[in-house]
Amino acid sequence: WDSPASLIEKLIKYEAVHDIRSWDDLKNRLDSDRRCYGFFHPRLPNEPLIFVEVALANEISASITPLLDETAAPSDIQRATTAIFYSISNTQTGLRGVSFGDSLIKHVVDTLTAEFPRLRTFATLSPIPGFRAWLHKNCASQLEQLDAKHLAELGRSVGFEPQSAKDLAAHVLAAADEALDLPAKAPLRQLLQQWAARYLARELQDGKPLDPVARFHLGNGARVERLNWAGDPSAKGLKQSFGLMVNYLYDLKRIDKNRDLLAQGRVAMSGDIEDLCDD
Repeated sequence: WDSPASLIEKLIKYEAVHDIRSWDDLKNRLDSDRRCYGFFHPRLPNEPLIFVEVALANEISASITPLLDETAAPSDIQRATTAIFYSISNTQTGLRGVSFGDSLIKHVVDTLTAEFPRLRTFATLSPIPGFRAWLHKNCASQLEQLDAKHLAELGRSVGFEPQSAKDLAAHVLAAADEALDLPAKAPLRQLLQQWAARYLARELQDGKPLDPVARFHLGNGARVERLNWAGDPSAKGLKQSFGLMVNYLYDLKRIDKNRDLLAQGRVAMSGDIEDLCDD
C-alpha cells in the first residue's frame, strides 16, 4: 500500500481475474494478511509483467467472497499455515505466450516460506473460465452417458420428461443458469460438479488441459485438488462456470512428478476429484 501510486494504479488497470472495484477494495488486497508479488523488467520499471495476489490463511479457501470482503478483519499472519494464490494477471499483451508464471510462483513460495516458516500449504482459488462454454457444446453427449433411470430423475428435477438426452440438454442448461439456488442433493448440482471435474481432469487437447487456467497451473506442476460450489457467485463467476471455483494444490515434493504425469497425457488430481470423474 505504501508503493508509489503510479504502480498501485497498474494493479487496478491490469487485474484480470477479479475486478478491483475501488481504492478500498485495493487496500484490502494489500492488507497485512495479504501479499502481492510481480515480475519487472529494467526497461519497464513501473510496469509489472505479471503479478500474483496472495492471501495468508489457516486453510484452503473455498470462496472468493470472504477474500474480497473489505470489512473483514485481517487474519493473524503469525498463525497462517496456508498461502492462497487467488489472482494471477499477465499485463503485457505483446508477451502473450511467454510464461513467467512458473518462475513467479517458485519465487513467491521461496519468499513466503522465508518470511513465514509455519506455511505448509500452497494452493490457488481459481476460476474455471471455459467450463460453461464447454458444457454448452457437450451437454447432450454428457447426458448420453447417463442410464435411463438417472436421465428420468434429472428430467423430473428440471421439469421436463425427456425422450432423449438431446431433448433434455436445453432444459438442463436453462436450469443451470439458476445453479446457486440448487439444493445440495439436487441431481443437476451433483452433475455439474461431476462434469466440472471431468472438464478439468479428463478433457485434454494435444496433451494439455482445455481450460486455460488449468493448463497454466497443471503445467506448472500443481494438481486438481477440490471443487467449490458457489465459490464465485458474481455475475462473472456464473457466466464462466455456474459459480464453481477450483483449488489447485502445489505440493512442492510432487511438482516434477505431476509435470511428468501431464507429459504422459494424464492429469494429477486428488481422490475426491477422481471420484467425481468416475461417478
